[in-house]
Amino acid sequence: MLEPVLSDNVFYRNKLTHAGVHTPTDISSLNALRRLPFTTRQELLADQRRAPPYGTLPTYPLERYVQEHHTSGTSGQGLRWLDTRKSWEWLARCWVRIFRAAGVTRADRVFFPFSFGPFLGVWSGVEGARSLGCIVLPGGGKDSLGRVHAIMSDRPTVMVCTPTHALRLAEVAAEAGIDLAASALRVTIHAGEPGASLPATKARLTEALGAEVFDHAGATEVGAWGFECHARDGVHFNEAEFIFEIVDPVTGAPAREGELVVTNLGRTGMPAIRYRTGDFGRLHERPCACGSNYRRLKGGVRGRLDQSLSVRGVEFHPSEIENVIRGFREAGEFAVDVRRQETRDEIEVRVEVGSSDADGVTARLSRALRGALGIRFEVRAVPLGTLPRFPVKARRVTDHRESSDR
Repeated sequence: MLEPVLSDNVFYRNKLTHAGVHTPTDISSLNALRRLPFTTRQELLADQRRAPPYGTLPTYPLERYVQEHHTSGTSGQGLRWLDTRKSWEWLARCWVRIFRAAGVTRADRVFFPFSFGPFLGVWSGVEGARSLGCIVLPGGGKDSLGRVHAIMSDRPTVMVCTPTHALRLAEVAAEAGIDLAASALRVTIHAGEPGASLPATKARLTEALGAEVFDHAGATEVGAWGFECHARDGVHFNEAEFIFEIVDPVTGAPAREGELVVTNLGRTGMPAIRYRTGDFGRLHERPCACGSNYRRLKGGVRGRLDQSLSVRGVEFHPSEIENVIRGFREAGEFAVDVRRQETRDEIEVRVEVGSSDADGVTARLSRALRGALGIRFEVRAVPLGTLPRFPVKARRVTDHRESSDR
């Protein structure tokens, strides 16, 4: 990859030569990789602002590319990413690895309950399913109930979506008197949120869908890099196609717990070299029962560094709250609000409770949250159906504190 990049990729040629890397042979080992500088989302955004629309990152002339995708632009601008025909085939191969790890074969029918927007994941997932030889069933252009009916009538055996959307489909099905667990689904594969690696959320998905639930991980900037095997004890790194590092988020030094840094090896036309993903995770300490030598993240991606919460000196991720709440069968959708009351931070959880003993449920939930996270939560029950539902990724946590006070 480095030969064409050093020759023709303006963005990385400047970065790498400044670091003393002039030829591919200057990087002769994985340890030597640390000579290369990190790549951050902020510098890529700045590059695309200076030279719109793609910045100086494309290695080849634009006529070599066949696909464009965007990241989400939560701060007003997302990253644009291009793929050549060759790198598009590579992305599909990465997805084939995800499907095979979950036991998917060409005999399966794969349902994608999404409206196909600019994001990479759905498109590359479809390409992977087609490469494997599966029948692809698109679920765009339907509301949640329409997708539930499609699951029951078209009889897909595999579904790919976020954990939030899968739980929403199960909720809508239950309201319509439809038992999704009686459908033909046997495998569901989830990403975009930590939920499918959270024990309580995985258990709820398994019960609601009547299927084996698998997590996976990826990003538009790097591709689909992680998969869960049948041992379902963490998300494996696809080390055949990527180089992975875990670093201390502050110092950048190697660590067993910290920020995930990814270098992809099959996207020469627009690569990501030592890309700081912003994802937080911890390396598993024991070998996987599946026999693979690929390392893995214990509990998958635990969350994003920029979404972690610090309340009264305790730092945690929203996924840790979710894992406690999902363990209560009476608890439905929830929302979390963090506020500063004079000099003290307060955290409130509003939760839909499907029980006549709402006070008892909230009291037990409050104790469970305190036991798990070490701080007091104010837990308040609200009527069923009153909190927001999210079509794809959930935004359940709102930090109302001024950014200067965090």
